[in-house]
Amino acid sequence: MKQGIITKVSGPLVVAEGMQDAKMYEVVKISDEKLIGEVIELRGDKASIQVYEETSGIGPGEPVFLTGESLSVELGPGLLESIYDGIQRPLAALEEQVGPFITRGVEAPGLNRTRKWKFSPTVKSGDKVVGGDIIGEVQETTLINHKIMVPPKMSGTIKDIKSGEFTLEDVVATLEDGEEVRMLQRWSIREPRPINKKLLSAEPLITGTRVIDSFFPILKGGAGCSPGPFGSGKTVTQHQIAKWSDAEVILFIGCGERGNEMTDVLVEFPELKDPKSGEPIMKRTILIANTSNMPVAAREASVYTGITIAEYYRDMGYKVALMADSTSRWAEAMREISGRLEEMPGEEGYPAYLGSRTAAFYERAGYVQCLGSKDKEIREGSLTAIGTVSPPGGDLSEPVTQNTLRVTKVFWALDAALAYRRHYPAINWLNSYSLNIDKTDDFMEKNAGPGWTEYRNEAMKILQEEAGLQEIVRLVGLDALSHNEQLLLETSKSLREDYLQQNAFDDIDAFTSLKKMYLMLKSILTYYHHGKEALKRNVTINQLRESPISNKIAKAKTVQEENLSDLEALVDEIVSTLDELQPIE
Repeated sequence: MKQGIITKVSGPLVVAEGMQDAKMYEVVKISDEKLIGEVIELRGDKASIQVYEETSGIGPGEPVFLTGESLSVELGPGLLESIYDGIQRPLAALEEQVGPFITRGVEAPGLNRTRKWKFSPTVKSGDKVVGGDIIGEVQETTLINHKIMVPPKMSGTIKDIKSGEFTLEDVVATLEDGEEVRMLQRWSIREPRPINKKLLSAEPLITGTRVIDSFFPILKGGAGCSPGPFGSGKTVTQHQIAKWSDAEVILFIGCGERGNEMTDVLVEFPELKDPKSGEPIMKRTILIANTSNMPVAAREASVYTGITIAEYYRDMGYKVALMADSTSRWAEAMREISGRLEEMPGEEGYPAYLGSRTAAFYERAGYVQCLGSKDKEIREGSLTAIGTVSPPGGDLSEPVTQNTLRVTKVFWALDAALAYRRHYPAINWLNSYSLNIDKTDDFMEKNAGPGWTEYRNEAMKILQEEAGLQEIVRLVGLDALSHNEQLLLETSKSLREDYLQQNAFDDIDAFTSLKKMYLMLKSILTYYHHGKEALKRNVTINQLRESPISNKIAKAKTVQEENLSDLEALVDEIVSTLDELQPIE
């Protein structure tokens, strides 16, 4: 094994000489403790290395060993239900080796080499295959059928294919040119996995969160960001999407987050039930835990590790959702490494390549035609990437937020003022946007209910008009408004408190189906329309406020999904109640 000599140590950055044989992004082992590092700069025979473990006690003169490999992840059955650190070391295996605190230099393979999986072939001898073709299946969990694919850069004719129980390193198929296919693949985390082509998506990711699905939807294969200050609910919002969205596989990356937040995820997720199947949600989930007290360089790797694993399941034809919490910590890690490399700083000290790295990450999301033979059944998969941003002081003009907004089409602006008023999710409906909203209209009209687009547009118009009326109320009081304007304020209050506000910890309110969403919105707007008609008959605004129907609208969110006929009856009751109101003589 070729080696160099350390000449400088600066926190997570190590400089070594005698590295003329090293390559960019090659994995190296630092000192006799074999700490894992990655080459990030080459100048002559000197290499700068970012180290993914604590470097205290390492000094000049110690050896650096070249491995000849780039930082890669292991892909195969056994990924689901796993909890990894930023460089795909399984935390359960590390705990068995060294206890609850990870020591330096400890290694563990990303996937279990001894466990046997039942492999069922889907092709036969003589079949021609190319990279990406499925040659067999493994029932990885009760929820996910793992597709064994030909590695992307391999092709040929099947000479021999086996059936039965095998370990990941056993050969399950041989091509006529002698190449062997195993269930285990490796892929460099910095290289996007290849696809046939990107497609246009018109199907939203259904999250069960009313403010998102109604007003700011994200497409399957889309990219979104949710910036917000401390305490505004970024992490809980991502937890909700991970728990309830209709994605088939979930990747949750805790990138530089506080340890107690990741503990919540690690404790909660194994106990959660999948709403569709009733099985534990971990059976379709992979967690990557890289907390703020772990070495800073590993934050950068964790994001790429997660999205590479997500691409692997996308290539099988699954709908995958990736949550990165938070990309600000990733950017801060880049800034620290860049500073130690003495690179020219960009805005606010971030490296000049912050924008291109951010774009390259989100660009790996998409709705795609998966790699494989054109003459075989065409598979389509999607990878939806949602990243939170933690701008200092909630300043959305800072570089990480701005660079993220340039490349994502969905923006959920989390508002500290809403959070302080206990309005959750604290997504500000006036500042947020989705560039996908028009693309989802046909889907929502078909799956939510007829007239959805009109209801949604009218509801947003009412919320926007409320902002202007509130200024008048603050200046001259509520009585200065006409009855129609006061009714609009009553309706917007109902939209805010009864529709947009949602309790993530309530068994019924945590998830709302599209049909229930439609009926709730319809009931509020029906109240508004027939209330205006009642005002024309000289019914007073106080009569409308005191009508018992208002309380029934407020309780609509407590109606269970199997009792949606009650909401349909509520709409009819609103019409009859308000139409029967008579003016007080």
